[in-house]
Amino acid sequence: MTSLRTTTDKDTGVAVVTLDRPARLNAIDLAMVAELSALWAEFRFDDSVRVVVLTGAGDRAFSTGLDRDAEIPQPGSPYMLDDPLVAIGPKAAGLWKPVIAAVNGMACGGAFYLLGEADFVIADETATFFDPHTTYGMVSAYESVLLAQRAPFGEVARMALMGTAERMSARRAYEVGLVSEVTARGESVGAAVRCAETIASYPPAAVQGTVRALWSAQEATRTAALSQAPHLITLGNQPPDTQTHLFTTRPPNFRTR
Repeated sequence: MTSLRTTTDKDTGVAVVTLDRPARLNAIDLAMVAELSALWAEFRFDDSVRVVVLTGAGDRAFSTGLDRDAEIPQPGSPYMLDDPLVAIGPKAAGLWKPVIAAVNGMACGGAFYLLGEADFVIADETATFFDPHTTYGMVSAYESVLLAQRAPFGEVARMALMGTAERMSARRAYEVGLVSEVTARGESVGAAVRCAETIASYPPAAVQGTVRALWSAQEATRTAALSQAPHLITLGNQPPDTQTHLFTTRPPNFRTR
């Protein structure tokens, strides 16, 4: 059973990719990891796809990150880490076609691997953004690095350090530049598709060259910062059994700003 839904309009050149596990709040399991990696690679060779819109099924969440039931064995060294999410983004796969994220409901934790590699983000008014890692005794490394490339340092630091106690609203995300547009409830995908259709009508080589240029502007800093993530995570994370205990026993109290 596939965990993605993909529709492509060959006339406009726009593909809509939907994370399709709404019963699990579109959490990313290992099957979805493999499907996303394969899909981005496929799009590299599909000239009929010129722009991609990425969203989540249902109205509760874009994605809540890595599925907590996914079992990922780890090496016993602080200098090695197996993180399946590092391969789920379009830029990690070498796809230099524009990707627009349309966010509905919650986007948290590992969802930032995807949002961090989108070219811009559109959110409906129900969207909220938060990073639960510190609450659960885990280091926010990849997520914080990716977000720090597209939002002010202080806002990213507040989100990462406040954990589950606070959620950033769509309006606040717009104010700080994480989100480029806020729509009415349920309208983020439509707004993203309209942007995508406009971009897809332009010469592809010019568009893709612009995408590559934009990302090259921050690539050196981003690459250097991400190289520190694996051992920071392995040194700073609580043992897995402690993480699970925190995850299941702490009440989901939070405020939205």
